[in-house]
Amino acid sequence: MAGRLEGKVVLVSGAARGQGRSHAVRLAQEGADIIAFDVCRQLDSVPYPMAVPEDLEETVKLVEDLDRRIVAREADVRDAGAVQAVVDEGVREFGRLDVVCANAGIVSFAENAWSLSDAQWDEMLAVNLTGVWKTVRAAVPAMIDAGNGGCIVLTSSTAGVKGMAGIGHYVSAKHGVVGLMRTLAVELAPHSIRVNTVHPTGVNTPMVVNDHTAQFLSAEPADQGNMDNLLPVEMVEAVDISHAILWLASDEARYVTGVSLPVDAGMLQK
Repeated sequence: MAGRLEGKVVLVSGAARGQGRSHAVRLAQEGADIIAFDVCRQLDSVPYPMAVPEDLEETVKLVEDLDRRIVAREADVRDAGAVQAVVDEGVREFGRLDVVCANAGIVSFAENAWSLSDAQWDEMLAVNLTGVWKTVRAAVPAMIDAGNGGCIVLTSSTAGVKGMAGIGHYVSAKHGVVGLMRTLAVELAPHSIRVNTVHPTGVNTPMVVNDHTAQFLSAEPADQGNMDNLLPVEMVEAVDISHAILWLASDEARYVTGVSLPVDAGMLQK
């Protein structure tokens, strides 16, 4: 039985580990070939260890073990030329591009918004918002030229729909992603390209499960609830987000566009 994305090509940013790796593997399980990239080095304002080249190599192995093809390169989402080169190489290799998962992101912390450093603010917005736009800008012309329609999913957060203390730069970037999605949904509708956001709560990935994030969460006021879920789960798993993206990318969601889809274990209802 053919998978739901059989014959499709998917671009995933931030694919070396965490949600990005999960998306690449889950969509490959449904028949997609993958174009993947990740920075694979430490950024100055990020307090936890980031992905390394060996992580991206593991993503490649996991996709190839599914008998799917993958083009994977190290590229910084802030570098428009590098992102464009990865997209162009992938399209040359596979002949098309159908789905974009603009997933790459970072997090860092401060006591409050006015104690953030310029470096924290600038790097956060550059990766989590501008990097999303640069990924989409690199991908959209190939999607339009192919004339097959398609789907773009931008990774926002529960922080993209509510305020949260201690991460004002992250909240601002993730709110910006929603505005970008809504505009793209309007602009790309004539090309049958659907654009949506997903909004995870805390996800069991290295970005969240590390000493620095744990220290921030343990210092939260009791009523802050940055990761306080309604359902009896502490965190959702990366594959839970991948399932949501798979549905948005499939024909089952062929008329769904301009939508913010929470995968938050009821956090926003708490």
